[in-house]
Amino acid sequence: MTELRRGAIGAATAMFCVGTLTGVSPALHDYPVYGGQAVRYLIGSLLLLAIARATGNGIVRLTRREVFFLMALALTGLTAFNVLIVESTRFADPATVGTVVAAVPIILALVGPLLERRKPAPRVLLASVIVVIGVAVTGGFGGGSPLGLLLAFGALACEAGFSLLALPVLGRLGAIRVSAYSAALAVPQLVVVGLVVGGPDLVRVPTAAEALALGYLAVVITVFAFLCWYTSLPRLGADKAGLFSGFLPVGAVLSTVVLGTGHPRLADLVGACVVMGGLVIGLRPARSRHPEPA
Repeated sequence: MTELRRGAIGAATAMFCVGTLTGVSPALHDYPVYGGQAVRYLIGSLLLLAIARATGNGIVRLTRREVFFLMALALTGLTAFNVLIVESTRFADPATVGTVVAAVPIILALVGPLLERRKPAPRVLLASVIVVIGVAVTGGFGGGSPLGLLLAFGALACEAGFSLLALPVLGRLGAIRVSAYSAALAVPQLVVVGLVVGGPDLVRVPTAAEALALGYLAVVITVFAFLCWYTSLPRLGADKAGLFSGFLPVGAVLSTVVLGTGHPRLADLVGACVVMGGLVIGLRPARSRHPEPA
């Protein structure tokens, strides 16, 4: 199996898992938001550190540069992203927020290659636009206030940071350490946000359904999906990896069907077909400019 195929499978799996949040999130509607996220990342980071030790990827001495990127990754891609998503939905329709954040493939297609010191590929940029259109068809457009849209665009920037800020440190640290360290750093950040927003009622004993949902967020989304994504990112490059965010609505639709909280619509099927078309264009091998010698 080629590196590109391994990366494609990993990225698709990661984004599909993240998409299932739509089906799981209703179980946590009555649980403190930021406290729940802190618990999720705490459990996830402990599991990731255990995996790191078991696989011989123990704690290493970090350079100042690595500390900077990991802190920035945790602050933007994890903490600020969660805050902006929650707050933006207070002022804008969730469909609008989802559509704005779904534009992340375009950001990665433009900025990712520049960080890797190469020119953006027009074919991948075109594919990213097609993927975004497919996601928009699936999620709808909704509406919202200017403040809601501003917060949604902030969440978009943070979502891009989740990938772009990891690239400089993945080479030496690897996917397990980057996942573990970023999740651990997000815990105190979310605790502070939770105390400021909600006061001392940061966490409480969860119900059985809430405990299952928090466990799912910690194990499947934080541990499994993070590892899949950060393993695939160097193999694909940020631009091609970003295309697989089109699997988010696929995971959302299937999870709601399995859990009985929703039914697929025609727009879901059409949007999925458009996303697949974008993936085919973006991942198709580029033709060589020079013919093979006879």
